[in-house]
Amino acid sequence: MTSEWTIRAASHRDLDQLVEIEEAQFPEPWSRRLLSDELDLTSQRRYTVAVEGRTVIGVLGLMLIDRDAHINTIATRPGHEGRGVARSLLDEAIPVVEAGGYSRITLEVAVGNTRARNLYVKYGFAPLGVRKQYYRVTREDALVLVRNLSA
Repeated sequence: MTSEWTIRAASHRDLDQLVEIEEAQFPEPWSRRLLSDELDLTSQRRYTVAVEGRTVIGVLGLMLIDRDAHINTIATRPGHEGRGVARSLLDEAIPVVEAGGYSRITLEVAVGNTRARNLYVKYGFAPLGVRKQYYRVTREDALVLVRNLSA
């Protein structure tokens, strides 16, 4: 968290802004209904947002199953990239996941998304595998990354 924005749990009141961020950042954005359903799955999901004033400038969504955590989504509102929003979301989430007894965090990232890949390497994520043509619209491969936790 910085003095510029706060990190808090996402809620249904954030849906319009979450949809805006999804549509702006991803070739295959999640629908409003899917995002709403994700927010309802509180026993298996953890969604946080970075908020500046009344504007959601970033989101991180985790799926929590057994001893694994999986980053479903992490995105920054266009125009706020490079400010450390994604870093602050990860800085908040990783210790919470680790304290919850999870053994690792996984995610998929487009092979061509160098900026995101570089961020994940800084956070100790390492390659686990490749999902060929994972993204339907772009036909791009996804790199599966993992960070083992000390739990």
